[in-house]
Amino acid sequence: MVQNGHRAMPTREQLHTWRGYIETADVLRSRLGTRMQHESSLSTGDYQVLLALSEAEGRTLRASALALHIGWERSRLSHHLGRMEKRGLIGRATCADDVHGIEVSMTPEGADSFRAGSVPHLRAVKELFLDALSADQLAQVEDLTRTLRTHLDLEPQG
Repeated sequence: MVQNGHRAMPTREQLHTWRGYIETADVLRSRLGTRMQHESSLSTGDYQVLLALSEAEGRTLRASALALHIGWERSRLSHHLGRMEKRGLIGRATCADDVHGIEVSMTPEGADSFRAGSVPHLRAVKELFLDALSADQLAQVEDLTRTLRTHLDLEPQG
């Protein structure tokens, strides 16, 4: 809505809805992360990387593609990959077709950790999110997510 040539500010009710959504999502993300770390020794960052690699052909992605896929800056990813490599979860190698490119691969240890971490993580998702909502509410969340992704020019969820 435009008033006097300026976009109107959000209403008090709209800001209340926004804050409720953001604060609740932050608590949910924090609780899921805490449980994942406690139950699997994986951080949410580790899990994001391993999930992306588990879905990639040959469990390998170029570092630049991985950064785009999980929405991280390349420097953040590089530091995180270094820590994961030291723990044996991933390996890095120079791309065969580009000496400046790096390929990131999930190791067998990484695959084992990812599988072991997935069961408690999915259980936590069910307990903290899915069990709180009815089938109709979940459909509404899906609809809202699709609408927001379209508005933000994000690709549709797979």
